Amino acid sequence: QVQLVESGGGLVQAGGSLRLSCAASGLTFSSYNMGWFRQTPGKERELLLAISRSGGSTYAGYSVKGRFTISRDNAKNMVYLQMNSLKPEDTAVYYCAAGNTAAVSMGRQWAPDYWGQGTQVTVSS
Repeated sequence: QVQLVESGGGLVQAGGSLRLSCAASGLTFSSYNMGWFRQTPGKERELLLAISRSGGSTYAGYSVKGRFTISRDNAKNMVYLQMNSLKPEDTAVYYCAAGNTAAVSMGRQWAPDYWGQGTQVTVSS
């Protein structure tokens, strides 16, 4: 079965950096668009960044543009989220997702097929 396993979350001070990783298995990784979402209590899950199958195109949401980047390694079945200049409002559970539909062009309308279990990121002020 498809598994997406996030790692790298934790506690970081405001202004710091963190890199999340997502290991994918049970799917032909290079055939899937990938994305990173986050969710805070009482709010909807928000798409932050997405990347195309080849890695040649990306989408970045307004709230993280210029601070966060997404990348993937199709040889390792991995997708990464590099987070810089972290703010307390970035505190959330971060989820990795995979989908067949065009994440980059759909942006916030993208509905993935598979989700990871999430990893907590806490940014202290």
